[in-house]
Amino acid sequence: MPRSLLIVIALAALASWAWRAHVDRTDGERLAAQVQPGDIRMVSSETCGWCTAARRWMTAQGLPFDECFIERDAHCRAQYESLGAPGTPTLVVRGQRIVGFDRAALAEALAAPRPGGG
Repeated sequence: MPRSLLIVIALAALASWAWRAHVDRTDGERLAAQVQPGDIRMVSSETCGWCTAARRWMTAQGLPFDECFIERDAHCRAQYESLGAPGTPTLVVRGQRIVGFDRAALAEALAAPRPGGG
């Protein structure tokens, strides 16, 4: 493979990584301005890789959230079952259920008015 092609591929990969980091930071800043303690509850499983990714991202962005684990907490397990969730993570954002870690759905739920007009 020609050296110039390797350089182009490396630069494209670097640009892609930088763009993703920018989008993560921008999404996080926008969401952090909308979220208040108690707005997000994450129902997790100890073996869930997506739960770990969601936890790391929300923590890195400074988003306050509560988390419970269905294996450790009977109340959490009961909440999970009552939500009819097919998997974890299940986020409850201002009363709205979001299955999986979907930043667009999280942003939409946080943009909606708070229940009770608050």
